This record gives sequence, structure tokens and C-alpha cells, in this order.
Amino acid sequence: MRFEILRLDDVDGTAVDSTVVDAASVNRIVQQAASVGQRIWIRPAGTTAS
Repeated sequence: MRFEILRLDDVDGTAVDSTVVDAASVNRIVQQAASVGQRIWIRPAGTTAS
């Protein structure tokens, strides 16, 4: 399964960039984001926000 990971702006929470990764990479990206306090949003690839 593939996931889209969106990096969120610290001020207003809007998505500033995104990348699509496989499931095996999600944990590594979450750990990296947590180590620097970066806000991210993870969703299955191919979906749209409502």
C-alpha cells in the first residue's frame, strides 16, 4: 500500500509539499518528523481531502 505524506505549515496547517511512499517508509518519515517537531498528515495515496 502507498501513502501520501503532506508536510504542514506550522502557522496555518496548510500543506506545503507532499510525497508518496510505500508502507515500509512511513515509520521512518514519522520518526524524522517527530524528531524535529514537524507537522505531517498521512493518508492513503489516491484519496482526496473532504
